[in-house]
Amino acid sequence: MNKAILIGNLANDPESRTTASGVSVCQFRLAVQRRFANQQGVREADFFNIVAWRQTAELCARYLSKGRKVAVEGTIQNRSYDAQDGSKRYITEIVADQVEFLSSPQGDRQQRADNPPPPSEPSGYTSDPDAFTDVDDELPF
Repeated sequence: MNKAILIGNLANDPESRTTASGVSVCQFRLAVQRRFANQQGVREADFFNIVAWRQTAELCARYLSKGRKVAVEGTIQNRSYDAQDGSKRYITEIVADQVEFLSSPQGDRQQRADNPPPPSEPSGYTSDPDAFTDVDDELPF
């Protein structure tokens, strides 16, 4: 099984292009923080090359920018090429099957028509955790 799931922030603006056959492709680097801090107390990050194709590529190129938080689900792919100096170079990248946008664009305070505000809570419901402290006393069992 070859599956990668990553959550991180874009380290650069996405670069998009179209192949000779007309297929959209978008590439960006994803910075993913490690779970634990090093001996100096700093949480380091690993950087992953992400490649998205077709409609996913078009959406990433249109809506993503440096610093945005995303979740990427895809497969790990290794490939190689011959550099101009004649040496062989190897690349490991994540080919994105799905990209979920987890944060809104920084500095974008207006809601767009294609990005409506989240629905409000229905009346009678609350998100206050203290409102449910005495619920056990009212249960019949």
